[in-house]
Amino acid sequence: MDAPTLRFEEFTDGWLSKNLGEISRISSGGTPSRSNKSFWGGDIPWVTTAEIKFGLIKNSQEKITAIGLKNSSAKIFPKGTLLMAMYGQGKTRGQVAKLGIDAATNQACAAILLEKDVSQDYVLQYLGHQYENIRSLSNDGGQKNLSSALVKEIPIWLPSIEEQTKIANFLTAVDTKISQLTKKYELLTLYKKGVMQKIFSQELRFKDDEGREFPEWKSMSLAELGDTYNGLTGKTANDFGIGANYITYKQIFDSTKIDTSKFGLVSIEPAECQNVAKYGDLFFTTSSETPNEVGYCSVLLEDIERLYLNSFCFGYRIKSLEIFSPEYAQFMFFSSDVRESIILLAQGSTRYNISKTNFMKIQVPIPVHKEQSKIANFLTAIDDKITNVKSQIEAAKDYKQGLLQQMFV
Repeated sequence: MDAPTLRFEEFTDGWLSKNLGEISRISSGGTPSRSNKSFWGGDIPWVTTAEIKFGLIKNSQEKITAIGLKNSSAKIFPKGTLLMAMYGQGKTRGQVAKLGIDAATNQACAAILLEKDVSQDYVLQYLGHQYENIRSLSNDGGQKNLSSALVKEIPIWLPSIEEQTKIANFLTAVDTKISQLTKKYELLTLYKKGVMQKIFSQELRFKDDEGREFPEWKSMSLAELGDTYNGLTGKTANDFGIGANYITYKQIFDSTKIDTSKFGLVSIEPAECQNVAKYGDLFFTTSSETPNEVGYCSVLLEDIERLYLNSFCFGYRIKSLEIFSPEYAQFMFFSSDVRESIILLAQGSTRYNISKTNFMKIQVPIPVHKEQSKIANFLTAIDDKITNVKSQIEAAKDYKQGLLQQMFV
C-alpha cells in the first residue's frame, strides 16, 4: 500500500501495486500478405506502431479487407483498447495510445484490453509517464524489443476506480489544452507560410503612410548588397567552453533570428585575428545532410560586444542597411523563390555543400526601405504570436510533467 504526494483531498486510501497482466488481457495483431491485393484497400482500419503516439487514434494510414482479416493473424480490437508499440524505429518502442475506433493492428502492437473496473485513460496516462522505464524492460539483441510477456509484467499502481477517473479527467483536460495550443501553433505557422508566399510573389503589397503605392521592387545580386566572411579558424576542442561568445551552428539552424541567450564560449587570444560579428549580419549554414537544409539563414538583431561565428557557417555583412534591411532579409531568405535558388546550389552525395561564389550571384527582391520595414514589422508580429504560443505549449507540458511526478506513485 502506498500513495502519491499530490492527491484530491477526498481520497485517503492507499494504492495497490499490480502487474499489467493482472488487470488486462494482452494480445497482438498481424499483417495480411502484401502480395495479395485483395487483402488491402478495404474499410477496416489497420494500425501500425508508427501511429502509436500518446493520445487517441482516430484513423489509420492503411486499411484492410474482411478477407485480409480472415486470412491473417490480424484481429479487430474494440474502441478504448490501449496499444503499446513493442518495437519500431527510433523512439517508437514503448509508446502508448488509445483506440478511438474499432481497428486491427499489426503484430508489433500489444493490445491491452483492460478489466471493466480499471480506467483506460488512467492507465494511458500512467504508461505514458512510465515510457522510459518501459523501454528499459526491452529484450537485448540486435534490435531491442518488448514482448507480450514483458508487457504483462509492467508494474502499475492503482487507486480506487473513482480516484483513477478523477486523475484521468484532470490530466486529460491538460492534454486537451496542450492539443488546442498545438493546433493554434500549427495554424499560425501555416498562415505565416501562406502570407509570405503572397508577399514575396507581390500578390500582397503594402502602401505607404499616405496610402500611396510603393515603387516597383528591384532585383539585385547578393554580391551587390554585401560581402561574406568566414567563421572561427585554427581552433581545437580545448579552446571551447570558456571565453568570448560565439554563434553556434544550432543557433543558426534553429531560428531565423539569433537567440542571444544560447551563445557558446570560445577562448580568443588578444593578438588573435578572427572575424567579429555585428548587428545586422546574416549567417548561413554551409552544409547539411539534405539539399533542402543547406543555406539556412539567421540574423543578428542585437549589438553584442566581441561576438564570433562558428567554423561551419559563414557570415554575410550588408553594405547599406538603408538599401537592404536585416529585419527584412530575415524573412526574405526563407521566401520560396530565394530558398529554391539556394537549394539549387547544393552539391554532394552523402553531405551537401554550397559555394559562396555561386551564392553571391543569387538575385534577390529588394523593395524600397520603407516597404521592407512594413513587411518585416508585419511578419515579426506573426512570429511574436507563434513564439508566444510555443512558450505556452512548453509551459503546459512542464506543468503536466510536474503533475505526473506528484500524482503517480
